[in-house]
Amino acid sequence: MAKASSGKTKAASGGRGKKADKKRRSVFGRILLCLGCLLLAAIVFLFTAPLTETDRSGTVAGSASWMASLPDNIPLNELTIPGTHDSATAFCQLAYITKCQYHGIGAQLQAGYRFLDIRLGIQGEDLILMHGFTKCRTGAFFWDETLTLENVLSDCYDFLKANPTETILFSVKQEHGDESVKEFQALLRQHLAKASGSWLLTDTLPTLGEARGKIVLLRRYADEAGLGREAGIPFLWDHQGGHGDITLDTVSKDNGTYTLWVQDRYEFDTDDKWNAFVRGILNSRTGDGHAAVQFLSTKGSFVQGHPYAFARKLNQTLTLNNIPAGCGWIVVDFGTAALAQHIYLSNFSR
Repeated sequence: MAKASSGKTKAASGGRGKKADKKRRSVFGRILLCLGCLLLAAIVFLFTAPLTETDRSGTVAGSASWMASLPDNIPLNELTIPGTHDSATAFCQLAYITKCQYHGIGAQLQAGYRFLDIRLGIQGEDLILMHGFTKCRTGAFFWDETLTLENVLSDCYDFLKANPTETILFSVKQEHGDESVKEFQALLRQHLAKASGSWLLTDTLPTLGEARGKIVLLRRYADEAGLGREAGIPFLWDHQGGHGDITLDTVSKDNGTYTLWVQDRYEFDTDDKWNAFVRGILNSRTGDGHAAVQFLSTKGSFVQGHPYAFARKLNQTLTLNNIPAGCGWIVVDFGTAALAQHIYLSNFSR
């Protein structure tokens, strides 16, 4: 009888152990399911939140031709020109951290923006628009096509054909890939040659009259192909990352035929960025062999930021402040027509 009782005890103990293991597996499974749901929700949020960040402010009459009444002899570097940062990122992979604009290139030009920040990578025989390692697209969904340089140039050519009094400052950077600058230049030159009459290729800063109806190429790379004036205007400056020292200021860079002053402190948080922007305007020079670019865009001090959160506050602050004439080219994230007008109207207060 004692042996039988011992057997029953062992059997009962084994049963309880199996039940406990089953319960633990059940709890572990629920935890995994919850974590999976949280991860899925985070992914959905990161992909869908940027779709709600839209511009409802409308258009501004006259913005498509605001340069028309300015004199031909004024140098472009003496104008206050509105521009967009990472101009092609209205639709981009990982949009929560890479989207920087509401609108595509054509709409930006119609809104009054005349400086475009173009980041390119090589894909076969194409040059495609990129932000870091991510690709820009023609639409918001994963099945939409990759945005190519030809897409962007088509918008630019159409705009200038309809508005020949205007010009476009086309700042080009080789954003991603292992190809040499020389290879990049060769491919870019092929694309430009398809509509060579629409380009002003020079290494000096032109007047508005010289640039009307043209795209002015600004290159953020060395002329390794040895193209000389046809390589475009050198538009180089040293990297300006770093959020530890909030006193970092505008820097100047000798670009051969002129000196470029740049404030691009893209890792400052809102207040520090605004202060750097104001210091940039006060400390930069324009005219007489000098040009200035003031970036209002920032991703903040985190490793990966959300540009929209900063742009919403900084753009509003800019609209509440007067912009002095001749303070340089002002480059923003999430640009609206009203913001572009606020910037370019300073040219008429001289």
